[in-house]
Amino acid sequence: MALSCSSLCSQLSLIRHCRLGRNRITHGLYSPYVVCQFRLPLCRHYSSSEVRRGFARYVASKLQWANTKYEDFLKKRFPRFFLLYHTFVEGFKLLFRDAKDIRRIKGKMWSDGVKFQDLPYRDMEKLRQFRRDLIKAIPLVIISIPPFANYLVFVLMYFFPRQLLIPHFWTPSQQLEFRRVYHSLRARHHWPVLKGLECTSQQVKNGHLQRQLKDLCAKVQSGANPKASEILAIRSLFSGPPLGIRRMSVDHMRHISPLLFLTPRLPGFLIGQRLSSHGLELLQLDRGLSRLGVHQLNDSELRQACYLRGLNADVLGVNQCREWLSQWLQVSSSLKDSEVSLLLHSIVFLSANYPSGPSHH
Repeated sequence: MALSCSSLCSQLSLIRHCRLGRNRITHGLYSPYVVCQFRLPLCRHYSSSEVRRGFARYVASKLQWANTKYEDFLKKRFPRFFLLYHTFVEGFKLLFRDAKDIRRIKGKMWSDGVKFQDLPYRDMEKLRQFRRDLIKAIPLVIISIPPFANYLVFVLMYFFPRQLLIPHFWTPSQQLEFRRVYHSLRARHHWPVLKGLECTSQQVKNGHLQRQLKDLCAKVQSGANPKASEILAIRSLFSGPPLGIRRMSVDHMRHISPLLFLTPRLPGFLIGQRLSSHGLELLQLDRGLSRLGVHQLNDSELRQACYLRGLNADVLGVNQCREWLSQWLQVSSSLKDSEVSLLLHSIVFLSANYPSGPSHH
């Protein structure tokens, strides 16, 4: 390896000293000032930090060149594999970028004492989505840690992308396809939820509220879209028995859970806890969105907000999505925390017959 800066300067100084020593004997021209003037520029020019930075830049450029060649090779010889490889690399970039954003948001919450419900809407949504993605991504990250294990990840990406990967690692076409699949699975529970409400209406003692609930269910089942006022008219039924968030029957909660992409295969008390926490989180998101304003969302954010609340927004226009989301906020902005059960049922009331298609009976 090359000599360090200090040893290099000392050797150069010694050589210069010897040469000028001979000149002093023969010509009487030696001066210590000349040695110092000669030594310092050399030390500055060959500083170890500059050498390290230059070496690092050289290595980085070579790695980038090799990576570009490798990607060109894959793109020409194995185009389908290259698509998976590119999706994998870009997915990790997005995931790490989101992790940096989450660290910033968490730091702000900790330093300023800000609660989740007081965050800006986009920060709330990023936290919510990152938590869900992280739970699903942990196995993938662990598998990819050992050397050459990323090839196993490629196999999993190819055969089980929807089940094992988070949206960061889906291709654009897969994102459209998988959202459609998940929405169809969710829509299968629209009809059972409405039938459950019809059965539960028999337990309502107030005749006027009982009739309003039956009429609302009949209207949705006939293919019509209810107004926000018709939904809010029965809000009192969803804050206590028989339709409060912790007062519903276990069977009914099992049909509500898939509307939020939650598994129904858990004990009843756990399903109730999860519905309550996710419902309150959705209500807090709605309040944050009301503060921001629907018109402030870009197209992607608008479609994602509609999809989360029960609508297959990929088959709708931007104006349709904005109109539907505004109607949703009319309902949610009038609800208290104790009435969050009505918010969950509104996923069926408002989306079952929207242009995305009818429910699967």
